[in-house]
Amino acid sequence: MKFFKYIFLIGLIGFSSCKSSKKAVSVVDIKQMSARKVAKKHVAANFDEKTVDAKLKVNYKDTKEDLGFSVRMSIKKDEVIWLKGSKIITIFKAKITPTAVSFYSPVKKNYFEGDFTMLKKLLGTDINFQQLQNMLLGQAILDVKSAKQNVEIAEKAYQLSPKAQASLFDIFYWINPSHFKLNKQSLVNEFKNQRLDIAYPSYINNKGAYFPKEIKISAKGKNKYTRIDMSIKSVEFNTALSMPFKIPRGYKEIKL
Repeated sequence: MKFFKYIFLIGLIGFSSCKSSKKAVSVVDIKQMSARKVAKKHVAANFDEKTVDAKLKVNYKDTKEDLGFSVRMSIKKDEVIWLKGSKIITIFKAKITPTAVSFYSPVKKNYFEGDFTMLKKLLGTDINFQQLQNMLLGQAILDVKSAKQNVEIAEKAYQLSPKAQASLFDIFYWINPSHFKLNKQSLVNEFKNQRLDIAYPSYINNKGAYFPKEIKISAKGKNKYTRIDMSIKSVEFNTALSMPFKIPRGYKEIKL
């Protein structure tokens, strides 16, 4: 698998089957509510634990490949996202901070060190560490309280969209009426016939902390298609994390 596919996984990770002590969240009847109140409740429902330590199963599919492997993901909130991909052996490690993206592959004997420019090329829009972290935690990519929103009831959820959409893309959020985390968020560029859909079919409630149980990602462009499904095998919050990362000597640098 090429490097950009691993990085794509970094920004778009999701989760499934959990321990029996973690119960799935039920859906409640939806009621009329102002856009301002929905936005406020979504922000209030933001994931507020200090760390995440999760084991994931990943399935990746595009027009050329169909792959499956395991990922260990550790997050120190607002500071670092660390990933280790394996398929019997370690196939990559990645470390993302607010200022840098680093990666190396023991299989390919190569590495990358740089900023978020490569994610901009991949997603078609600027993305920073905070937005990437939000995607992993079931939160809106952009701050829903920073701009006036429209609201309507659609697909059994509150659909928020900015009254003044961005010039490069339109963005939509479907917010769950039960816990006010996201059911889905979509970025759409009709002019370039591109769209990115990030769906969160279900959540778990682990001692009051709502966390995605699944995330399904679909990226479509002209003659291009990528699908990523990931499921969680285990997850713990607020534990001591081990995130070793050192690029071995002799590896070849990847130029994007």
